[in-house]
Amino acid sequence: MKKQAFNPYLPSWEYIPDGEPYVFDGRVYVYGSHDQFNGWVFCQGDYMGWSAPVEDLSDWRCEGVIYEKTQDPLNADGAMCLYAPDVTKGPDGRYYLYYVLDKVGVVSVAVCDSPAGRYKFLGYVHYKDGTRLGDRPGDEPQFDPGVITEGDKTFLYTGFCARGDKSRHGAMCTVLESDMLTIAEEPIFVAPGVEYEQGTGFEGHAYFEAASIRKRGDTYYFVYSSTPMHELCYATGSDPRGPFTYGGVIVSNADLHIDTYKPADMHVVSGGNNHGSIVEINGQWYIFYHRQTNGHWYSRQVCAEPIEFREDGSIIQAEITSCGLNGGPLKGEGWYPAYIACHLFGKDTPLIVSRPGLPRITQDGRDGDPIPGHIDQIADGTTIGFKYFDCKAVKGIRIQTRGYCNGVFKVRTAWDGENLGEIPVKNTNIWAEGSCECQIPDGVNAIYLVYRGGGAPQLRGFGFIC
Repeated sequence: MKKQAFNPYLPSWEYIPDGEPYVFDGRVYVYGSHDQFNGWVFCQGDYMGWSAPVEDLSDWRCEGVIYEKTQDPLNADGAMCLYAPDVTKGPDGRYYLYYVLDKVGVVSVAVCDSPAGRYKFLGYVHYKDGTRLGDRPGDEPQFDPGVITEGDKTFLYTGFCARGDKSRHGAMCTVLESDMLTIAEEPIFVAPGVEYEQGTGFEGHAYFEAASIRKRGDTYYFVYSSTPMHELCYATGSDPRGPFTYGGVIVSNADLHIDTYKPADMHVVSGGNNHGSIVEINGQWYIFYHRQTNGHWYSRQVCAEPIEFREDGSIIQAEITSCGLNGGPLKGEGWYPAYIACHLFGKDTPLIVSRPGLPRITQDGRDGDPIPGHIDQIADGTTIGFKYFDCKAVKGIRIQTRGYCNGVFKVRTAWDGENLGEIPVKNTNIWAEGSCECQIPDGVNAIYLVYRGGGAPQLRGFGFIC
């Protein structure tokens, strides 16, 4: 690769959540919604395109705006947001983009001759009499479309099911004709919502939102966000119409359930809603998901991790890391920005982002300014973790910090490990460097920085002294 690949894999000033990854013509394309830095609602921007060659997952290219929210006739004034989209290649070889606006329950469709865009509005998914899906009496509102095309039929998955709402039954599958708009088979339910999970095998992990569908061999994997929100789960079946059997959790953006380096019920960062899917790239499967930044729900960023399948087709839950698409650990040398931290927690960090004032990944400037992110609101007891690095002959660690504070950053290779060194920090209103000597063991390691002291330092990044 031209360079190393981090999480998030796009620039730190880009806020693309809900990423749906596909390989088209030797490139990986990711289709997502578009948040803003310091945004106040979800999905404020137009759809942006990003792609990378399959042989170099560090080399992401911005394709620019692929679809503007005002292109939809229902949204000519831009008052509604473009929620999470999905894309499929139709029987005619063109690329079809499916989405739902934030205040209507119908599915819109746009089309383009190229996967990179630019897409043009085509129409709305509708019954044969012209009634839009979602408008007919008895229809449940459409939300978060996921699509897969096989032959001359396209399978459309939709739905949103909040706790306490018995009017929403679960995820739906609707089959479309080859025109990509007309309904050939009316909606059926393929996964239960939380109000109807009992006795289904989905208990505790019922369908919430973020429908996505992929095929591996002869098995269909229905990927979705579960009621706890921080999880991406999956269910499997031999037919795209179901029935689907619950399989497990693919990833948690709080790393809950992982017990290899911590207790399974411990979370290592505040999570939030999640959306993504799986994709095979050069023989390796990955899960794409998103994380929350800036201490709230509305500035989310895409991440990815490699996944493994057992012989029976089940998926081993992926651990969140700083090096997801890198093909292995990062080099234990050089300098790394603070925004690639995959762990960020303190003495009372909530499982779900829910209050201001907590340590957060953020940035200077305004939305779109190309300024690398940093971590602020660090307090006594804050733990910042980066995973993983292939270390050899590391003699010390250096950091850059700013802010009014008086304390030390303790260097560890495990969140609860021994202190290998301490780096003092003190009041400064510019980025200042500090360092310490410490022996990092040779081999693959995590790096943790644990703050002890007063004030609220900010962390720009850290580097290895070799």
